[in-house]
Amino acid sequence: MKLLAKSGIFLALIAVLLSFVKFDHCRIHGWGAPDNYVHACYSDLPSLFSDRGLTTHTWPYSSKTNAVEYPPLTGMVMYATSFLVRHNGDQYRKYFDVNAIFLSILFIAVVLLLKRMRPDLWYLLPLAPVVIASLFINWDMWAVLPALGSIYYFDKGSNKKSALLLGIGTAVKFYPIVLALPALLIFWRRREIKSALNYLLVFGATWLLINLPFILTTPTGWYRFFKLNSERGADWGSIWHALYIFGIHIDHLNIFSPLLFLVGAAAFSIFQLGLKEIPTLAQSSFFIVAIFVTASKVYSPQYILWLTPLAILALHDKKDRTAFWIWQGAEMIYHLAIWEYLAVYSGSHFGIPEKAYAAAILIRIGALGYFAAALIRKSTPEFDPQNREFLLSATEGYA
Repeated sequence: MKLLAKSGIFLALIAVLLSFVKFDHCRIHGWGAPDNYVHACYSDLPSLFSDRGLTTHTWPYSSKTNAVEYPPLTGMVMYATSFLVRHNGDQYRKYFDVNAIFLSILFIAVVLLLKRMRPDLWYLLPLAPVVIASLFINWDMWAVLPALGSIYYFDKGSNKKSALLLGIGTAVKFYPIVLALPALLIFWRRREIKSALNYLLVFGATWLLINLPFILTTPTGWYRFFKLNSERGADWGSIWHALYIFGIHIDHLNIFSPLLFLVGAAAFSIFQLGLKEIPTLAQSSFFIVAIFVTASKVYSPQYILWLTPLAILALHDKKDRTAFWIWQGAEMIYHLAIWEYLAVYSGSHFGIPEKAYAAAILIRIGALGYFAAALIRKSTPEFDPQNREFLLSATEGYA
């Protein structure tokens, strides 16, 4: 057991070191554009350190127009780590290094937790090149760990711990909230309506308790995250942005983006409810997050950190690794494409043209769909569209 645990730590450390090397050009030569894009070492860590006033320890939610664009716990991490940077030397490099250390520790913890949840395929995470390339772009690992922990405890039957971690994860980054849907579907299949309500109560209370101090003291700064997401147009990496580049303009995107998610969520729900065997949260979480990021108005490169652990949990067996690596390869193409496109966008003579970048977006989305379809095909022997027992049995006791 100790040897296995050490192997997990070893691979995770190798991944962390490789990621650190990838960002080292910017650490040495600075984080200015377009050089940071040409060398694919852009990171939000030093960028937002200055742009959000963290160099002077400004409260992250004090400004109506310049508050951090994240939920409160990410803002608190950004704020707290700013106090670990001395006001001498290269503050930006030091701020990056401090946060990279914490993100590295979190990544190691995620690998070890995934190893416990998926002992046969966990190693795919620290070996995935695009995961390695994305570790230090943003603070997302702070959300990945509680989201994965929520899934772990749910499938172990510890509903309160799961709901608590889901509330914490949603207070870090908003994406874990979509995991509530497959959890509720599982409760429904089990006819555990009371447990579902308790789960929602603990989840909602946890999220509210974390957010309430910010809502009461700096409401406009706290709301900026929601305001930006509701008002943003077709942004980097999204299917909407690719269509825009190819001349297809979608009006009323604030309607069509959530509508696409709702349609996808409905299809996901029908499929999940039609399976003869009740799936685990680990088996089903990947699909709803994949739908969420596909319908979103933006797809940031670090979102691969959300998806990859869930994809590994969703794999049926080792035979699925081919489809997994095809998808990961497409994500790597996109990872390189966005930086080289932004290099040209920022004035560099080196990079790729706009339509090549849009094509990379569509390749990424197509590969994600291919991988999801490959997983679904493995589930179809268990799918029975005529299976209505779950509805009849569930409603008999609660009508």
